[in-house]
Amino acid sequence: MKNNNNVTRFLQAVSLAAITVVSLSAIAADKVYRLKLAETWGTGTPILGDASKNMARLANEMSNGRLEIRIDSANKHKAPFGVFDMVKAGQYDLGHTSSYYWKGKVPNTLFFSSMPFGMMSTEQYAWFYRGGGMELMQEVYAPHNLLSFPGGNTDIQMGGWFKKEIKSLADLKGLKMRIPGFAGEVFARVGASPTNIPPGELFTSLERGTIDALEWVGPAFDLRMGFQKVAPYYYTAWHEPGTETQFLVNKRKWDSLPKDLQVILETAFRVAAFDMYVQAMDANAQSWDTMLKENPNIKVRDFPEDVMDAMRAANKALLSELTEKDEQAKRIVESQAEYLKKVRAWTDISAKAYLETSQAK
Repeated sequence: MKNNNNVTRFLQAVSLAAITVVSLSAIAADKVYRLKLAETWGTGTPILGDASKNMARLANEMSNGRLEIRIDSANKHKAPFGVFDMVKAGQYDLGHTSSYYWKGKVPNTLFFSSMPFGMMSTEQYAWFYRGGGMELMQEVYAPHNLLSFPGGNTDIQMGGWFKKEIKSLADLKGLKMRIPGFAGEVFARVGASPTNIPPGELFTSLERGTIDALEWVGPAFDLRMGFQKVAPYYYTAWHEPGTETQFLVNKRKWDSLPKDLQVILETAFRVAAFDMYVQAMDANAQSWDTMLKENPNIKVRDFPEDVMDAMRAANKALLSELTEKDEQAKRIVESQAEYLKKVRAWTDISAKAYLETSQAK
């Protein structure tokens, strides 16, 4: 009888433990994780701001409500260029911004937005996900308690709005222009005076003459900003052939999430990034059509040959200087150059050839 009682108590204990495990698992499965995201963009910014919202919605739906993400625009947190520091410190769990904004803090972050004369958006996505770009990006951000994921591409960005026509390299001397990232350094090397200004201050700065020119993105973004009203010359691309934004993640917060939620969050990043790229392509086409109808005097220009030659030379020299003193920068630049050489050979006989041969003469 005693043995039977012991067996009974043992079975009861096992049953209770099993019930406890199942209950704890159910609680874990139902736990809601509330994250905060800071974005560089102001309230209502089209396309850029839509990417954050789409990502948050996707993460919530795919997790069956276990991921709730609150988004604070720059209007609320008041630090459009403070997203890196806020996410690093854990003040925010996530950020939506662009990597080249942090070149003053961590110079090698600038390689993961877009580089002058570099890869176009589709080529760069291939490099990120198939050519080693993601691994190099995480290496750069790891010492700062951060992860970085592609956050949506604006596609080829225009060369900018200018109040006066650029007829030669001499016209760039002393020119005050809003242009961030490595392109700003290239412009400085050829004699211009680059600066970075928060998006909300761009139109006023151009209108009042604080700056003489600016590049923002392309028609989808520029139309709403109204730059065409004060600067009639619209220059074609050279500096950002495939500009990628980013989702920044606090690494400690990431590590605290269950594995399935990490996968859901990363999937939401990737889908939202693709949606932003498609949205930007469509919006650029629609907005350019509208812009031309409303402002038929817009003058589209290519930069003169001497300007382009000088900028290519400056770009090459700056990259050489960077790689000579920074082994990590050298590996990133070499990775991009080697991948571009291979992928561009295909682009030349596919997309480029199609565009050149399919249009009526």
